Amino acid sequence: MLSTQFLLTAFVVVIAPGTGVLYTLALGLGRGRRAAMWAALGCTFGIVPHLLAATLGLAAVMHTSALLFNIVKFAGVGYLLYLAYSALRSGGALAVEPSTNPEPGFAIARRGALINILNPKLSIFFLSLLTPFLSGNPATVTTEILTLGSIFMAMTFAVFVLYGLFAAQARARILGSARIMAWLNRSFAAIFALLAGRLALERA
Repeated sequence: MLSTQFLLTAFVVVIAPGTGVLYTLALGLGRGRRAAMWAALGCTFGIVPHLLAATLGLAAVMHTSALLFNIVKFAGVGYLLYLAYSALRSGGALAVEPSTNPEPGFAIARRGALINILNPKLSIFFLSLLTPFLSGNPATVTTEILTLGSIFMAMTFAVFVLYGLFAAQARARILGSARIMAWLNRSFAAIFALLAGRLALERA
């Protein structure tokens, strides 16, 4: 079950820049270390519903139901477009600005969790990621999936925290340049909009 090969595979998946990484980076640059930590926590807990879906077999149900898949998918598309807008809007959740109003950590974590929860492909992704590393014993398959999934989540949180701390450290260096901040805001907005477009093209 747990092997070096699994740890290496999971690590490669976790460090690959994705929506959660971009969200954590944006919060680190825009609001600092504390916000980045909450963002990492939220993105990590957004994995839980998909892990449970893979464990209970609900992932297959979603992907055989075009209606359910599309409801979740287009909710995710709308949410990513909202994040793109928030990067451009002054005072927005993802805007990189010299001064920002303090925001409750739970609100930051909730947004991060929704990024993953509203991606209907993640449940199948986890099932395909974990299945090759299972022992094949039907009596222990649930325990093994939950164990490997928990290890994956721990790695996700650790790596995302590092991304966030790096971004928070870089924040002080970019605050003096209005041009850099404007470029970052436009870049984050464009990336989230592109991610929304890619999600819209996904099929069950």
